[in-house]
Amino acid sequence: MSTTPPEAAASDAPAPDTAAQRPLDGVLVADFSRVLAGPLCTMTLADLGARVIKVERPGTGDDTRSWGPPWSPTGATYFESVNRNKESVCLDLSDPHDQALAHELCLRADVLVQNFKPGGLDGLGLGYAALAAENPKLIYASISGFGAVGGRDIPGYDFIVQALGGLMSITGDANGPPYKAGVALVDVLTAKDATISVLAALRAREHSGRGSHVQVNLLSSLQGALVNQGQAYLGAGAEPTRMGNAHPSIVPYQLLECADGPLAVACGNDGQFLRLVHELGAADLAQDERFATNSARVAHRGELVPLLEGLLAAAPGHQWQDRLTRAGVPAGRVAGVDEGLAYAQTLGLEPLVEVLDASGESAGRQIRHPAVWDPPLASRRDAPPALGEHTEQVVAWLSTSGAGATPQASSSGVP
Repeated sequence: MSTTPPEAAASDAPAPDTAAQRPLDGVLVADFSRVLAGPLCTMTLADLGARVIKVERPGTGDDTRSWGPPWSPTGATYFESVNRNKESVCLDLSDPHDQALAHELCLRADVLVQNFKPGGLDGLGLGYAALAAENPKLIYASISGFGAVGGRDIPGYDFIVQALGGLMSITGDANGPPYKAGVALVDVLTAKDATISVLAALRAREHSGRGSHVQVNLLSSLQGALVNQGQAYLGAGAEPTRMGNAHPSIVPYQLLECADGPLAVACGNDGQFLRLVHELGAADLAQDERFATNSARVAHRGELVPLLEGLLAAAPGHQWQDRLTRAGVPAGRVAGVDEGLAYAQTLGLEPLVEVLDASGESAGRQIRHPAVWDPPLASRRDAPPALGEHTEQVVAWLSTSGAGATPQASSSGVP
């Protein structure tokens, strides 16, 4: 297994005459969020061109600045994963002077994203009602764990939401304990819901001329992502259970053992199953009434899986992956993160972007924003900011009269 991620593809900023304007150029985001869901939302807005000013506590900053190991040469990799293309400003919100600066930032902002405890900014004059009265075009995005009503006092941690929201009950082996997902999946889902909502609110503002208060919470985002599992309960009264890597409604759609380890095989229809068993040298299985249709295969899962694994045991997983893929059967070995990035690179997906520090030197690589635009967008490649890196220049701007726009700060020099 390779231990070195693939080299980032050359990603010089597109020439001005070929690069499309970034869709959120001119949008100012006041980022009062920390940890993961909020910062991932605001980083996505920054990737799309918004100017994001991240307000942090003096001395300590975002909690994730101390969440290590692992550490990169410039800081905690956790923090760096969701904070590129931002400016960091240290403000003590308990200090009247700094509070006034924060207030001024909010009056100039198009979007505010915060994940304080519900109502936590109200006493500072930074709640939605107070700010909307002065800046009626403001889009105010609040992210919480369990909403602002009955769950307002419950701390919102991804791990707890996975447990309480039902995800953990369907994750893990049938006879084993429940497991969380391998990443803070609920935070990521909530970040995407928040981003979608902010973008929709910006669009709505074009017609109404007014902003809005967008509220998302981890529990609702998780339950919205239960999709077929949630509807199985609601529509058919079927309580989902843990099934390991198997699928409740499709067979085979799971890990199957080969000569050297597991292979993911996903037959979403009868045609794919026919091609699978043909490649395995057992085409007659597709004519067996126990396996001829997907519903029959689900009913006879326990009989079919050992037969398939017996056939797959004849060769290692990488050989089966190549053969089945060529035959049109979805299949893949279980890869590490390094192998997954390398595979994406071989497909021409260019999964990485090189970020640049204030001097324009490389500050490492990150996984790029997933979308690809044609024509391409002008590149944003600023490294995650040091704590308070932009305090002086932003405070000077906020201290000037009026809300005149300033050029997008760019530590990398990329336009």
